[in-house]
Amino acid sequence: MQALDGIKVLELGQLIAGPFAARTLADFGADVIKIEAEGAGDPLRKWRLLKDGTSVWWEVQSRNKRSLCLDLRSEQGQETVRTLAAEADVVIENFKPGRLEEWGLGWQQLHKINPGLIMLRISGYGQTGPYRDKPGFGVLGEAMGGLRHLTGEPGRVPVRVGVSIGDTLAALHGVMGVLLALRHREVNKGEGQFIDVALYESVFNVMESLLPEYDAFDVVRERAGSALPGIAPSNAYRCADDLYVLIGGNGDSIYKRLMQAIGRDDLASDPDLAHNDGRVERVVEIDAAIESWTIKRSRDEVIQCLDTVNVPVGKIYSVADIAADPQYLAREMIVETATADGSPLKVPGVVPKLSATPGRLSRPAPRLGEHNDEILQHDGWPGIDTAEPTDRNR
Repeated sequence: MQALDGIKVLELGQLIAGPFAARTLADFGADVIKIEAEGAGDPLRKWRLLKDGTSVWWEVQSRNKRSLCLDLRSEQGQETVRTLAAEADVVIENFKPGRLEEWGLGWQQLHKINPGLIMLRISGYGQTGPYRDKPGFGVLGEAMGGLRHLTGEPGRVPVRVGVSIGDTLAALHGVMGVLLALRHREVNKGEGQFIDVALYESVFNVMESLLPEYDAFDVVRERAGSALPGIAPSNAYRCADDLYVLIGGNGDSIYKRLMQAIGRDDLASDPDLAHNDGRVERVVEIDAAIESWTIKRSRDEVIQCLDTVNVPVGKIYSVADIAADPQYLAREMIVETATADGSPLKVPGVVPKLSATPGRLSRPAPRLGEHNDEILQHDGWPGIDTAEPTDRNR
């Protein structure tokens, strides 16, 4: 039993935001049919590093889904989508606003066919407003949402976070919206609704006190590197082996333990530093005291010492660290799937962890059009064929 068993999801999007949302639902039991363009399929199949011609990212993003190839510009493809949408619980799309309406597959058209349908619409700027028709990718959402301005070292060019965080945040907000809409439908006589998620709004929603600080104090928060502005001490500190360690000593009692551990009882007992606001005023002094201690010790020695006094501390993980870490392994955050040729491949596990209805990796990412026959031979939504597919070609 999984939390979303019986929920039927039709995925019309491609690349990152829409497919990530669908994958998250699929991890918890939703039956996801992914529509792909005939020929090339989702462009993500060719993004980043390829194994046997297909991206290993694809194996993560499209696990637990079925693939159906359609030409959405054709009447036949559009009619197939309408047939599937008539029985779907959720449709997910991340096209430019208005594109589905051009194909007769917009919210009003599909809602008329299926009044209980829930439609998740993810776009750069949302379905309304003056920017509605502008093309928008995750990087632009990160910039407009305020994140890019804060990322990097002071006085230097704003940098990318390192992953497609804008798309991912939009996807997770979309999943939240789908679950809320499913709950509403359950208690309100089966009425569906659409969910309008904008990339920039999803980023802006996690920007903490950025806006009220500007409104109340006319303060524009700027890049601060590895520090956490206004919260002290919390930073990355260099160690004797030229590695860095992250220390979060910003809780009042934690700060005292940290200062005592590094031999700075004077700073531990200073009444002006008892609370965060006082420490922020002298953060340069505090950071210098911490690094003068860490620079004389290896990273592992620093971690071992601060672990013993319950001060939050950790190394900066590379993927090699992640793959070997006992915490990741103990919580099944590294699981194994298989590529087209049967080769094992490690991929991230499922989050969040549910005690009674946990998510799981039930099937590997589909080959292009792998489920065409299984789906198209039905007049409506097909049941899941659990037999091992015989055509392993992508």
